[in-house]
Amino acid sequence: MTEASLAGRKAAVTGSTSGIGLAIAHALAQAGADVVLNGFGDAAPAISAVSAHGTAVHFVGADLSDGAAAQQFVIDAQAALGGLDILVNNAGIQHVAPVDQFPDAKWDAIIAINLSSNFHTMKAVIPMMKQAGWGRIINIASAHGLVASPFKSAYVAAKHGVLGLTKSAALELAETAITVNAICPGFVNTPLVAGQIADQAKANAMSEERVVKEIILASQPTRRFIQPEHVAAMTVFLCTEAASGMTGSAYSMDGGWTAR
Repeated sequence: MTEASLAGRKAAVTGSTSGIGLAIAHALAQAGADVVLNGFGDAAPAISAVSAHGTAVHFVGADLSDGAAAQQFVIDAQAALGGLDILVNNAGIQHVAPVDQFPDAKWDAIIAINLSSNFHTMKAVIPMMKQAGWGRIINIASAHGLVASPFKSAYVAAKHGVLGLTKSAALELAETAITVNAICPGFVNTPLVAGQIADQAKANAMSEERVVKEIILASQPTRRFIQPEHVAAMTVFLCTEAASGMTGSAYSMDGGWTAR
């Protein structure tokens, strides 16, 4: 295995039937890894697309808001692939509202999927990686894991928590060949962000084009969306031997947002 290749590695990616997760699944498969997909909706198009890279591709459905189901997802993914070397926690949801108007159920769901599911999948996969003597855990956090925005209290709290979880696990595993890192993208043009754009346009009686320019990308000095493929490329690099000394870190990919 060369440093540029993941041939023979086994990877599971949560929230990977669209958006960033699907781009990551593509990149891992292109690098030679067998992949387990997970997510909402019809998985057939994603399975077909990722399979084009010639590696094994499976789909394991799971309600990641349930801790036991999230842990079972890892067990099932290992069984499907015959091992599990790489875990990418990408699944996430969003809701926008002031704290005093934030629905309790939305808070609970965002914390469960965006934060707690990472804990449960990591708890399940770490013993597998210890036994194998190697592993890579990459948590897709957000610029909102480093800074806050109004009306996103649950998302910001969850993503800050993801970074804390990443650091703690990395320290626990520092003397092993298992690394734990986080990637913190700014705004990426995904279905999740498209929903936010539509919601903001409606709430502010603005065109979606104005929302993108004046609200969504106002925080990113480049005024450009991050591309899912860029996050995917960083994920693949963190899985290589060249990144074996990188652990416990949060890597910003945010168009300069957190440089302010």
